[in-house]
Amino acid sequence: MSGPNTDYDPVEVTPLKADQVEAMREAALTAIADAADLEALKQVRLDHAGDRSPIALANREIGALPPQARKEAGQRVGQARGAINQAIAARQAVLEAEHEERMLVEETVDVSLPTTRRRRGGRHPLTLQSELIADLFVAMGYEVAEGPVVEAEWLNFDALNLGPDHPARTMQDTFWTEPADDHVVLRTQTSPVQARTMLTRTPPIYVVCPGRVFRTDEYDATHSPMFHQVEGLVVDEGITMAHLKGTLDHFASQLFGDGITTRFRPSYFPFTEPSAEVDVKCFVCRGGEGVAECRTCRGEGWIEWGGCGVVNPRVLVACGVDPEVYSGFAFGMGIDRSFMFRHDLEDLRPLFEGDVRFSSAFGTEI
Repeated sequence: MSGPNTDYDPVEVTPLKADQVEAMREAALTAIADAADLEALKQVRLDHAGDRSPIALANREIGALPPQARKEAGQRVGQARGAINQAIAARQAVLEAEHEERMLVEETVDVSLPTTRRRRGGRHPLTLQSELIADLFVAMGYEVAEGPVVEAEWLNFDALNLGPDHPARTMQDTFWTEPADDHVVLRTQTSPVQARTMLTRTPPIYVVCPGRVFRTDEYDATHSPMFHQVEGLVVDEGITMAHLKGTLDHFASQLFGDGITTRFRPSYFPFTEPSAEVDVKCFVCRGGEGVAECRTCRGEGWIEWGGCGVVNPRVLVACGVDPEVYSGFAFGMGIDRSFMFRHDLEDLRPLFEGDVRFSSAFGTEI
């Protein structure tokens, strides 16, 4: 029986010869040193330290050696692989530091330069004001009613006690559509929404109607051919002027601040009887000391706000409501005007010009 082959020289295995292993090591170190960036170093790692690299293939040859030859070959290859991995790690640290420095230089932002970033849009102040008013009335148990802005003449005028020959029609400069025989208008107030509500529902009715309205007014600091109104309607048994006064006092205090009340001045509207102009106590001077110098109310102590009254029985009859059983009240005021009061604006034109700088100045109040 033959003994172990003690004369085997592992150096004779070509991939494991000392000069071959050293050549692999030097080739890898040179390639690592020449890697100019992280992407190049990644390729060097694959070529000289990956599973198919020369040093990895040489390492596989160790298993084919007899036990007494494996130790020396393993040490030789292991030292070379360790040197390659250390060199890769060191070069990667250097390249990463260079990359970060380059990014700081190339991606530097001069924060003192004027920005080219577009301003973020905001919800329009009149939209926020309309929603605030609607929320106030919803909290009182009302519902929000809406209707079309292109309206039938009958609903805009006749149903509201404004017949074809009624002189009050001349008080409202109306946009008429063509042909005129269609009898269609751009609504001059949101009152047609109230008429639609009474025609389709059975009392009790508690609704508030915000929306756009149109009149052929000149466009200036205080007038616009398109503006916004909010109107309210209550139809129920036993409704009186006292209910109207209490409602508007609460509305005024919620919109302009605690302690703000209203006063009524006799007036005329075809759709209410009796009718009144509504003034709100000046929320700046509060109608007290210093009223003469107040710019908001111009020394009056009160600000004209809108119109109101008890619903005319003729309107109830036209909309199918029995005036012997039910009564009601209605009111209306400009949302744009209320907004100008709250924010001390003297010109309403910025409300309609679409400048985001104007809208963003009022935040995101809801």
